[in-house]
Amino acid sequence: MKKKYLYPHAIVVLLFIYCSSCSKNQKGGNPIDPGSPINNATSNIKYKSSSELSIDNAYSYEAFDFLPSSTTNGVVKHAFYTLSYNEEFEQAEWVAYELKKSYIKNNNFRRPFFIEDPKVATGSASWRNYKNSGYDKGHLCPAGDMEFAIDAYNDTFLTSNISPQLRDFNNGIWNRLEQKVRYWAVKYDGLYVITGGVLKESSRTIGKEKVLVPKYFYKILLDNNEGNYKMIAFLVPNEGSYKPLYSFVVSVDRVEEMTGIDFFPKLKDDLENQLEKNSDYKNWSFN
Repeated sequence: MKKKYLYPHAIVVLLFIYCSSCSKNQKGGNPIDPGSPINNATSNIKYKSSSELSIDNAYSYEAFDFLPSSTTNGVVKHAFYTLSYNEEFEQAEWVAYELKKSYIKNNNFRRPFFIEDPKVATGSASWRNYKNSGYDKGHLCPAGDMEFAIDAYNDTFLTSNISPQLRDFNNGIWNRLEQKVRYWAVKYDGLYVITGGVLKESSRTIGKEKVLVPKYFYKILLDNNEGNYKMIAFLVPNEGSYKPLYSFVVSVDRVEEMTGIDFFPKLKDDLENQLEKNSDYKNWSFN
């Protein structure tokens, strides 16, 4: 065969291989059906289900630098939040997650039943401990922070993500703080959030599994907008309150003293020390 006829034949063969490959990919389909609830719920944002989504895709790489220390070695990673489970007190000592601006949605998802967390090696406490206890199943990572996708929302109803909260606290001051955090996530183009109960200084428990009732809950926020760090912490008694949010601002150092947790061990020491001693609500809220 002459060379001038060789090249057209080669091009035809390559085109055939390419088209065959495209056809196979189309037959494989998208891992999520375009008409599935998760896509309908997220509008312009498309995610795989939490069972398919790798942790690397769920979080930015920077988020891992902000994970607290675990006093129990019970770290469990879900698609959109990470927790450290404390078997002795049958709840997470902390739940940490990145709250992106794009996550703030208002979808009318149906609330699922609470179920035990299959990833907790020792087994998370049953929701039945809360029945007739006088305490709410209080979310640590709020369902309202995860309304951008149905699977992310459903994952907040694992019992590893709840702690006993008085109704007036859960529906009152704590709810106000959660709403304010979502407002700040939009204002500051995303935040890193750490939440938990103070699992010391309390002896009250509920249920057969003796789930501890914390006297205080904390919420720590870190803003890392273009490398400009700022941090704030809230320490709120587990009771109803009409006080303004700034009344509950404390330093991260104070929360570390009460919990024994090092919240930002991977930050450079000088930066960590500077940020964790801060308790300036005005600097946080207005800058």
